[in-house]
Amino acid sequence: MKNKIILLISIFLLSFGANAQLDRSIMPKGGPTPKISLKTPKEFKLKNGIKVLVVEDHKLPRVSYSLRIDNGPILEGDKAGVLSVISAMLGNGTTTIAKDDFNEEIDFLGANVNIGFGSSFASSLTKHSDRILELMADAIINPLLTEEEFNKQKEQLIEGLKADEKSLDAISARLGNALSYGKNHVYGEFITEASLENVTFSDVLEFQKKYTNPNNAYIVVIGDVNYKEVKKSISEKFISWKKAKNIMSLTPELTANVGLSEVNFIDLPTATQSSISITNNVALKMNDEDYFTALITNNILGGGGEGYLFKNLREENGYTYGAYSSLGSNRYGVDRFRAGAKVRNMVTDSAVTQIVNEIVRIRTELVDQELLKNAKAKYVGNFIMRLESPQTVAGYALNIKLNNLPDDFYETYLEKINAVTQEDVKRVANRFFEIGKSRIIIVGKGSDVVDNLEKLGFAINYFDKYANPVAKPVFNKAIPEGMSAVDVMSNYIESIGGKGKLNTINTLMTKAGVTIPGAPFVPEATSKQMMPNKVSFEMKADMGGQTMSLMKRNFSGEKGYMEQQGQKTMMTEEELDEAKNVQGIFDELYYTKDEIELVSINSIDGDDVYKVKVVKNNKTTYRYYSIASGFLISMEEEDENKNISSTKFGDYRDVDGIMVPYFMLVNAGGQELEFNTTEVLFNTPLKDSDFY
Repeated sequence: MKNKIILLISIFLLSFGANAQLDRSIMPKGGPTPKISLKTPKEFKLKNGIKVLVVEDHKLPRVSYSLRIDNGPILEGDKAGVLSVISAMLGNGTTTIAKDDFNEEIDFLGANVNIGFGSSFASSLTKHSDRILELMADAIINPLLTEEEFNKQKEQLIEGLKADEKSLDAISARLGNALSYGKNHVYGEFITEASLENVTFSDVLEFQKKYTNPNNAYIVVIGDVNYKEVKKSISEKFISWKKAKNIMSLTPELTANVGLSEVNFIDLPTATQSSISITNNVALKMNDEDYFTALITNNILGGGGEGYLFKNLREENGYTYGAYSSLGSNRYGVDRFRAGAKVRNMVTDSAVTQIVNEIVRIRTELVDQELLKNAKAKYVGNFIMRLESPQTVAGYALNIKLNNLPDDFYETYLEKINAVTQEDVKRVANRFFEIGKSRIIIVGKGSDVVDNLEKLGFAINYFDKYANPVAKPVFNKAIPEGMSAVDVMSNYIESIGGKGKLNTINTLMTKAGVTIPGAPFVPEATSKQMMPNKVSFEMKADMGGQTMSLMKRNFSGEKGYMEQQGQKTMMTEEELDEAKNVQGIFDELYYTKDEIELVSINSIDGDDVYKVKVVKNNKTTYRYYSIASGFLISMEEEDENKNISSTKFGDYRDVDGIMVPYFMLVNAGGQELEFNTTEVLFNTPLKDSDFY
């Protein structure tokens, strides 16, 4: 039953969001390097401490205001999360203007206002600039902070943490920061449900009052303005913002790298991929003489599709969808270098080896001259494009102030990029990519990957999801003597209703609400099955009052098709053969002894499970059955392109004497769909026309 529906969902996920690819085989001819000329801002300072930078640009009738409060990093301690709560609450009206009225007026003026903790931005047509500035000032100085909104945002953050429990990216980032800096470091602390529970509404009000003040505030104005007029306007609207007592600014310290490279591993038994991040701390500032070479060096290693990592791990080996690196910098010289990818479990050790090889390569070999030239061209193009954004130009103006940069830093930017040599790249790679003193952060399925990781020769340290050291987990427990895959299947069949009951089912129809991350709609999925192998699956969504079919796939027992976005594709001979070989609605009833193998006993979310390998119709799947309940709780399948799809099952409910999972989470091609069943009907009358 489940294999057929999941196959359809996987096809949808792998095609969802696909984009046409451009032909990049021919490099466009570049023109001469343009001359960059950024206007020097005019400056003034208010009595309350606000420093204002104004750049007049009358090309378009628009103006933008960027505000930044230079408090420096804030250590939240046992109340980690208070700043996230504040940030979510801001921009929802003021003490004098209700939230809806505030947002409606901004929309009416065709403007943009974003209020955050420590930074805000507003832009509009010149004719509305005075009013937009007034709204922005009111929202910053007099934010509407209510206990009702506090409780709402706090609850949403807690729900977000729960959603991150099984996120490779979230777990890896948390462990990487905690180990690189320490949990009590401003860059190493992280939010937990416990720390959020410590945050009270009074904490929010206290933090807002303490850290949102004009003492260290900057406002950058860019656009169609008159200096004298904007000076008067800003003075009038921000003069009521009272100066606070001086706040001690925290200066983060650079922590040491490990003496010898090591693997730091978190076991995530439900993971179908491993997240790999090779990292070391770096001391890099924007005013460092190697800053521009560092940008180019990182770009060559892992800045995109032309980087060493991408070409190796994706194009040459097919381990991943993408492999990248980053080299951080800040005014304190406290940041990290990272290189990594998400790869299939079974190639985790090989991917680590290849990432290390590419880092060694850029440290020991001179980069190809043509590749260096292309990397420079990419930076030139991106830099010029960014100059079109007022928000970016405002950031450049602030960078010069806050990072102690020379006034011509951005005017000579391209000149310095183009001056980077092959020898510079090699030297800087050796300075910042400390492969012998790196942490290799891996989050993955230990039962699949650790045996091979141990063969690499690195020491392996184990941690839980919150960066606490733990003993090496027991990945595979001994199978009880005499226990077989046939017994597991029998237990499953009995646990969900029994063979006699399941054999009375001739049709099955289910409906489910579908959650697609980032989608502005909530589709409904309807699946129909009729003995022995007829199947229909359709996903529909309401688009502006009109119901549209997102995806449909039908098989009548003899012929079938898939339809997506109005395009109908007939099933191939191979697909037809596979569909015809299906024997019934409940897969486990029809597995033969030769098709199934009990591989091991593993643990998933604290629940011991039997791992069963199923080879049927030339496809291999792994199915995980709870030892306690007998229920199927997870399954994995790898297709001919080595794409892995996984499905988690839960919330089993009794429907006419049969236990049915009402929750299903499908992951395929990096996309996730969550299905929450709303209706299950057994033996409801279905027609042959329902399936073609």
